[in-house]
Amino acid sequence: MPKRVLQGTVISDKTDKTITVKVERRYTHPVMKKTVRRSKHYHAHDENNVAKTGQTVFIEESRPFSKTKTWKLVDDQAAAAEAAGQAPAA
Repeated sequence: MPKRVLQGTVISDKTDKTITVKVERRYTHPVMKKTVRRSKHYHAHDENNVAKTGQTVFIEESRPFSKTKTWKLVDDQAAAAEAAGQAPAA
């Protein structure tokens, strides 16, 4: 089974090897028929402390690193370039 990958914005990088990522999803409300935005915060493992506040990053499911940290930062630059619609840097 493939691991889920989410895209979000780093809102905190103050702790060592941990980032907090805000992931926003949009859906149409079943009764009001309006687009609704919902967001959720995830703690992700950042081994080398490379992510900074305000960056858009990809996180994927992983083994539990702590009580609340079960996601890790995707370091693959090709995945980030592909999502941005650019050719990967060779």
